[in-house]
Amino acid sequence: MNKQRPKISLQEGIIVLLTLLSIMAAGIIGLGITPEVPILFGIMLLIFWAWLRGFSWDDIHESFSIGIKNGIVPLFIFLLIGALIGVWIATGIIPSLMVFGFKLISIRWFLPSVFVVCAIVGSIIGSAFTIISTLGIAFMGIGLTMGINPAMVAGAVLSGAVFGDKSSPLSATNNLSAAVADADLIDHIKNIMWSTLPASVVAFILYALMSQGNGHADLHRIQGTIQTLHQNFNITPWAIIPVILLFICAWSKIPTIPTLFINIVVSSGIGMIQDHRLNLVRLNDVIQNGYVARTHNPQVDTLLTRGGIAGMMGTMSLIFVALALGGILMHLGIVDAVISPLTKRLKSDGNLITTVIATCIGVNIFIGEQYLSIILPANAFKKTFAENNLAPVALSRALEDGGTVINYLVPWGVAGAFVTNALGVPTIHYLPFVFVSLFSPVFSIISAYTGIGIKHLKPVK
Repeated sequence: MNKQRPKISLQEGIIVLLTLLSIMAAGIIGLGITPEVPILFGIMLLIFWAWLRGFSWDDIHESFSIGIKNGIVPLFIFLLIGALIGVWIATGIIPSLMVFGFKLISIRWFLPSVFVVCAIVGSIIGSAFTIISTLGIAFMGIGLTMGINPAMVAGAVLSGAVFGDKSSPLSATNNLSAAVADADLIDHIKNIMWSTLPASVVAFILYALMSQGNGHADLHRIQGTIQTLHQNFNITPWAIIPVILLFICAWSKIPTIPTLFINIVVSSGIGMIQDHRLNLVRLNDVIQNGYVARTHNPQVDTLLTRGGIAGMMGTMSLIFVALALGGILMHLGIVDAVISPLTKRLKSDGNLITTVIATCIGVNIFIGEQYLSIILPANAFKKTFAENNLAPVALSRALEDGGTVINYLVPWGVAGAFVTNALGVPTIHYLPFVFVSLFSPVFSIISAYTGIGIKHLKPVK
């Protein structure tokens, strides 16, 4: 006979979540330590709380499995991205993009230029992670050489990548949001522009204003960096081939994992053809341990010493413990205890949409997984949206504006941890400059209360 699982009340669920949030905030923000230990401490307290509340050890252990299972595919993708970063540096692809970028990107309007380029390419590729780990690293190098605050550059890169992620039919989060809300994908993308475009216009203006103080870059320093790159890497127009290959794979609807495998193989082949020193043994070391730059230029060395499977282990360990925490919160019913009562008390469009956005943000904070921040609120609020005459695209937009874009701003979130690892800028530092992520929920809430861009199933009487 199976023992009945304990029922978690709304008050108890709120107390548990606030306690966890306080622990993580005190450690990460208050003490300035990395997120892993505060999260592990929170997991420890949750385990003993669950045991005292009457949950079986089997239930608790199963929670870990459920949580980590949700992150297996993203974790594997991160391994491949680590390998791709190492290969793209070793074969001169990222250094070449940096050199070309110095010639093409406006120095005076650097931040808005970065935002626009990442947004355009991201809209074509449909993968924010790919933009961040390729073009993002190149733009970080240019920005550092120009003496621009790395957090600002990271914010511009990320805003462009997020715009691309929200506007592309190839985006995994776009497809997921539309699917779980039962919305048409193209209708979803059109409707999400009601919040995305205003947020992007504000972002562009702010980046333009921020660039005004960066118009007097040290040209001698830029020339020195270009010379360093030419002396230590193979700078070649052939570097554009792997970038074009990303476009081809994206438009051929090849999934992320085989796309990364193809690009690693092709990039390695190009590198080996052009540089006889780059043999299979050397490539194996780069893929496993990343690239170590020794150019005698400290700034270039810091930027281009990265990548490899081993280089992703720190990010993956953080994501691993965050997923375990999310599994416990979900499987033991703590998240459901807080979300379920909300769905019964909301009637107006503005309150309902705002609550969905807030719930998505909450799931991001407490669970740290981008996909779950979309799936859980969708399942909780789908019926309520239909009862309130709101179209599926109204729900799918709220899921994107509170779920997809916010995960990049959470230090222990899957996306936030990835960005910090790839660009070398702590999440807390770049957070104030990711304007598309910050303003998308704001414009979505304004739209909800004004009724502008809100779709209904039938005319409201």
